[in-house]
Amino acid sequence: MFKLRYSAVLVLIVAAAIGVFVWMTNKPDSRFAFKLGLDLSGGTHLVYNADTSKIPAGETADAMSALQTVIERRVNAFGVGEPVVQTEQAGALGNGAYRLIVELPGVTDVNKAIAMIGQTPTLEFKLVQNGDATTDTGATVPIETYVDTGLTGKYLTSAALQFGNGSSAVQTQPTVLVSFNAEGTKLFGEITSQNVGRKLAIFLDGRLLSAPTIQERIDNGQALISGNFTAQSAKDLATNLNLGALPVPIALASTETIGATLGEQAVHAGVFAGLLGFFILSIFMILWYRIPGIVAVLSLVIYCVIMLALFKLIPVVLTAAGLAGFILSIGLAVDANVLIAERMKEELAAGAGTQEAIGHGFARAWSAIRDSNIAHIIAAVILFWVGTSIIKGFALVFGLGVIVSMVSAIVISRTFLLALGVNAKSRFGRFLMRSGLN
Repeated sequence: MFKLRYSAVLVLIVAAAIGVFVWMTNKPDSRFAFKLGLDLSGGTHLVYNADTSKIPAGETADAMSALQTVIERRVNAFGVGEPVVQTEQAGALGNGAYRLIVELPGVTDVNKAIAMIGQTPTLEFKLVQNGDATTDTGATVPIETYVDTGLTGKYLTSAALQFGNGSSAVQTQPTVLVSFNAEGTKLFGEITSQNVGRKLAIFLDGRLLSAPTIQERIDNGQALISGNFTAQSAKDLATNLNLGALPVPIALASTETIGATLGEQAVHAGVFAGLLGFFILSIFMILWYRIPGIVAVLSLVIYCVIMLALFKLIPVVLTAAGLAGFILSIGLAVDANVLIAERMKEELAAGAGTQEAIGHGFARAWSAIRDSNIAHIIAAVILFWVGTSIIKGFALVFGLGVIVSMVSAIVISRTFLLALGVNAKSRFGRFLMRSGLN
């Protein structure tokens, strides 16, 4: 009995420590602060249609993954807190058009949000070809035409700000050094070797930046972009080029703005609903099941503390759907305690002692608890697998809650019931251990 009570005290100490962690880290600037989704914190929800018509069928998934990575880098570069960028395919069987979904918490200016996504710069290298044009007076003036080389920003691996050409410390003109991948290095080497003495124009989004003369073959896969840059404009250019070109064209399909006030109201409503439901549930459990009910409520408190800690540590981005999943999982968590209490009551009615009734009650309830929770976990996995972003949030919290509730019912409730050691042979002991109007 001493070991059982020691175990119960140890469980309470661990639960209290977890509770202190949850409380102490509940500050906005804390590393472990709760991560709120768009619908709770306010922000902008953007949906883009992705044009995959020109991408081979076998490469579509990789292209969409690359698109998601590029957009994530671009959004994160602007310092948006906890952005969510994901891709999905429409259709009941996942055979429809591809879409890109971007959620930017804290950004309520739609135009600013669209500008954040924007179109990444298109970098092109073209050979300069001189020619003549005839004016209205019959005079000829030299013009410049450009010949595509096939060398574009898609071969780019990195871009960096430097001053001058890097050969002298006294040169202060800002420039951007771009480096190409293996394929780009080979192409750049061929262009420079075959066109020594000609100008190679560098365009960004169709705007001429500079047109340096090719002095010699360049085999190291690096090119220097110079122009009328300031230090800041050169830095911005390097940053934008590093974001890469979009591998899949996208077009804005819909926008939605959620105000911070609406999000705050949703949080308060969700918390109030959870506390009210927990209070009513606790009153019922205590009045109907007495000692097992008190143990069930204590287990539920520990369950909630553990879940909140997991939300912080994983971390889980909480949405309104996620809060609903958490509240629903509390109701399911008490279900196991109800089964255990009813099996214990049957054992006590058959004349078993307290310890024996608790052990047999848990053993008899386990199969029903196991099967019920496995069914719930399967449902959560399916919802997470095929659902949209909102459904995924619900499924993740719900599935996590089912797993934790099963552990809390079997381990924590059992430990406390055995540690209490209520004598069910006495009249008062039988009253405390039984349920209902008995």
